[in-house]
Amino acid sequence: MRVALGADHAGVALKDDIKRLLDQRGIAYTDFGAHSTESVDYPDFAARVSAEVAAGRFDRGILVCGSGIGMAMAANRFAGIRAAPATDVTAARLSREHNNANVLALGERLTPPDMARRIVDVFLDTPFAGGRHERRVAKIDALSQPRPSRGGSWDAS
Repeated sequence: MRVALGADHAGVALKDDIKRLLDQRGIAYTDFGAHSTESVDYPDFAARVSAEVAAGRFDRGILVCGSGIGMAMAANRFAGIRAAPATDVTAARLSREHNNANVLALGERLTPPDMARRIVDVFLDTPFAGGRHERRVAKIDALSQPRPSRGGSWDAS
């Protein structure tokens, strides 16, 4: 497994803690920044990680900002990315089992380091359940495809 990491200035310390966890587990990763607490824009780092995961150069991505919300919003703009913010292990597990999430978004200001490590472990170790969830994940992925602008309704069938 290869993991792409990214953080803004508000997530650097937690990202560095996650790197130590990945080192302990023997999981390969690339750190796409940021590398200091000097103010930067989180969408830039979400874009770097998401582009790499979407291109298949990495199996998973982990993004960290103050809340995890902005990173998830920015990452989900990329076709093929299913980014989930998680503040507990249940959310991390379900994001993998049910949604086949490939990017995890964490909030350094909301998640203590010990909980973040548990969340990362669950995110990396939980397989996609498939089955009935495959159809739903396919619908999520289809949302990022260009659609003709005819009518105004959405087919929810």
